[in-house]
Amino acid sequence: MSSTAFAAVLAFAAGLGGAVQIAVQGRLGDRVGTIEAVATAAAIACVIAVGALLVARRSLAGVGDAVGGPKWQLLGGVMSVFIVLAITVAGPRIGVVSTTAFLIAAQFGLAALIDRYGWLGVEPVTVTWARVLGILLLVVGAALTLRR
Repeated sequence: MSSTAFAAVLAFAAGLGGAVQIAVQGRLGDRVGTIEAVATAAAIACVIAVGALLVARRSLAGVGDAVGGPKWQLLGGVMSVFIVLAITVAGPRIGVVSTTAFLIAAQFGLAALIDRYGWLGVEPVTVTWARVLGILLLVVGAALTLRR
Protein backbone atom coordinates (compact mmCIF):
# COMPACT_ATOMS: atom_id res chain seq x y z
CA MET A 1 0.00 0.00 0.00
CA SER A 2 1.38 3.42 -0.93
CA SER A 3 1.94 6.04 1.74
CA THR A 4 -0.81 8.13 0.14
CA ALA A 5 -3.28 5.25 0.31
CA PHE A 6 -2.19 4.47 3.87
CA ALA A 7 -2.62 8.10 4.91
CA ALA A 8 -6.07 8.27 3.26
CA VAL A 9 -7.22 5.08 5.01
CA LEU A 10 -5.85 6.38 8.31
CA ALA A 11 -7.64 9.73 7.90
CA PHE A 12 -10.88 7.95 6.96
CA ALA A 13 -10.58 5.67 10.01
CA ALA A 14 -9.99 8.72 12.22
CA GLY A 15 -13.22 10.20 10.89
CA LEU A 16 -15.07 7.02 11.86
CA GLY A 17 -13.49 7.18 15.31
CA GLY A 18 -14.61 10.79 15.74
CA ALA A 19 -18.26 9.88 15.11
CA VAL A 20 -18.11 7.01 17.59
CA GLN A 21 -16.28 9.19 20.11
CA ILE A 22 -19.04 11.80 20.04
CA ALA A 23 -21.78 9.22 20.58
CA VAL A 24 -19.96 7.15 23.23
CA GLN A 25 -18.61 10.12 25.14
CA GLY A 26 -22.12 11.57 25.37
CA ARG A 27 -23.49 8.30 26.72
CA LEU A 28 -20.62 8.01 29.23
CA GLY A 29 -21.28 11.60 30.33
CA ASP A 30 -24.95 10.77 30.83
CA ARG A 31 -23.99 7.77 32.95
CA VAL A 32 -21.15 9.15 35.10
CA GLY A 33 -21.24 12.92 34.60
CA THR A 34 -19.69 15.23 32.07
CA ILE A 35 -16.54 16.09 34.01
CA GLU A 36 -15.97 12.46 34.95
CA ALA A 37 -16.36 11.36 31.32
CA VAL A 38 -13.90 14.01 30.13
CA ALA A 39 -11.43 13.09 32.88
CA THR A 40 -11.69 9.40 31.97
CA ALA A 41 -11.08 10.07 28.27
CA ALA A 42 -8.17 12.38 29.09
CA ALA A 43 -6.63 9.86 31.49
CA ILE A 44 -6.80 7.08 28.88
CA ALA A 45 -5.35 9.38 26.21
CA CYS A 46 -2.61 10.48 28.62
CA VAL A 47 -1.54 6.90 29.40
CA ILE A 48 -1.37 6.04 25.70
CA ALA A 49 0.44 9.24 24.71
CA VAL A 50 2.98 9.12 27.55
CA GLY A 51 3.65 5.44 26.86
CA ALA A 52 4.23 6.16 23.16
CA LEU A 53 6.46 9.13 24.01
CA LEU A 54 8.59 7.00 26.35
CA VAL A 55 8.95 4.23 23.76
CA ALA A 56 9.79 6.61 20.91
CA ARG A 57 11.93 9.23 22.69
CA ARG A 58 12.85 7.55 26.01
CA SER A 59 12.19 10.92 27.67
CA LEU A 60 9.40 13.18 28.92
CA ALA A 61 11.38 16.38 28.25
CA GLY A 62 9.17 17.39 25.33
CA VAL A 63 6.14 17.60 27.64
CA GLY A 64 7.82 20.37 29.63
CA ASP A 65 8.55 22.24 26.40
CA ALA A 66 4.88 21.92 25.36
CA VAL A 67 3.49 23.08 28.70
CA GLY A 68 5.93 26.00 28.75
CA GLY A 69 4.59 27.43 25.49
CA PRO A 70 1.39 29.38 24.76
CA LYS A 71 -1.48 27.89 26.79
CA TRP A 72 -3.94 27.92 23.87
CA GLN A 73 -1.76 25.32 22.17
CA LEU A 74 -2.72 22.84 24.88
CA LEU A 75 -6.33 22.67 23.63
CA GLY A 76 -5.36 19.77 21.38
CA GLY A 77 -5.29 17.63 24.52
CA VAL A 78 -9.05 17.15 24.31
CA MET A 79 -8.63 15.17 21.08
CA SER A 80 -8.19 11.43 21.07
CA VAL A 81 -4.71 10.03 20.49
CA PHE A 82 -5.86 8.19 17.39
CA ILE A 83 -7.25 11.30 15.72
CA VAL A 84 -4.13 13.31 16.56
CA LEU A 85 -1.96 10.48 15.24
CA ALA A 86 -3.99 10.25 12.02
CA ILE A 87 -3.73 13.99 11.41
CA THR A 88 -0.02 13.93 12.16
CA VAL A 89 0.60 11.03 9.77
CA ALA A 90 -1.84 11.89 6.98
CA GLY A 91 -1.36 15.67 6.78
CA PRO A 92 2.20 15.68 5.45
CA ARG A 93 1.51 12.80 3.08
CA ILE A 94 -1.75 13.85 1.44
CA GLY A 95 -2.11 17.49 2.50
CA VAL A 96 -4.36 19.33 4.89
CA VAL A 97 -7.34 19.46 2.52
CA SER A 98 -7.28 15.74 1.78
CA THR A 99 -6.80 14.80 5.44
CA THR A 100 -9.70 17.03 6.47
CA ALA A 101 -11.88 15.86 3.58
CA PHE A 102 -11.46 12.17 4.41
CA LEU A 103 -11.96 12.79 8.11
CA ILE A 104 -15.15 14.76 7.54
CA ALA A 105 -16.52 12.44 4.85
CA ALA A 106 -16.06 9.41 7.09
CA GLN A 107 -17.46 11.18 10.13
CA PHE A 108 -20.56 12.35 8.24
CA GLY A 109 -21.13 8.88 6.79
CA LEU A 110 -20.95 7.08 10.11
CA ALA A 111 -22.84 9.86 11.88
CA ALA A 112 -25.69 9.41 9.39
CA LEU A 113 -25.82 5.68 10.16
CA ILE A 114 -25.70 6.36 13.89
CA ASP A 115 -28.52 8.88 13.47
CA ARG A 116 -30.56 6.60 11.22
CA TYR A 117 -30.38 3.52 13.42
CA GLY A 118 -30.10 5.23 16.81
CA TRP A 119 -26.84 3.38 17.51
CA LEU A 120 -24.93 4.06 20.70
CA GLY A 121 -27.94 5.45 22.51
CA VAL A 122 -28.67 8.46 20.29
CA GLU A 123 -32.18 9.37 19.19
CA PRO A 124 -32.87 8.11 15.65
CA VAL A 125 -32.99 10.78 12.95
CA THR A 126 -34.41 10.24 9.48
CA VAL A 127 -31.78 10.06 6.77
CA THR A 128 -33.09 11.48 3.50
CA TRP A 129 -31.85 10.74 -0.01
CA ALA A 130 -30.54 14.30 -0.16
CA ARG A 131 -28.41 13.64 2.92
CA VAL A 132 -27.13 10.36 1.46
CA LEU A 133 -26.29 12.11 -1.81
CA GLY A 134 -24.50 14.86 0.11
CA ILE A 135 -22.40 12.30 1.97
CA LEU A 136 -21.60 10.44 -1.25
CA LEU A 137 -20.49 13.72 -2.80
CA LEU A 138 -18.28 14.34 0.25
CA VAL A 139 -16.64 10.93 -0.26
CA VAL A 140 -16.12 11.63 -3.97
CA GLY A 141 -14.81 15.08 -3.10
CA ALA A 142 -12.39 13.60 -0.57
CA ALA A 143 -11.10 11.16 -3.18
CA LEU A 144 -10.69 13.99 -5.69
CA THR A 145 -8.58 15.99 -3.23
CA LEU A 146 -5.92 13.28 -3.49
CA ARG A 147 -5.27 14.27 -7.12
CA ARG A 148 -2.44 16.78 -7.33
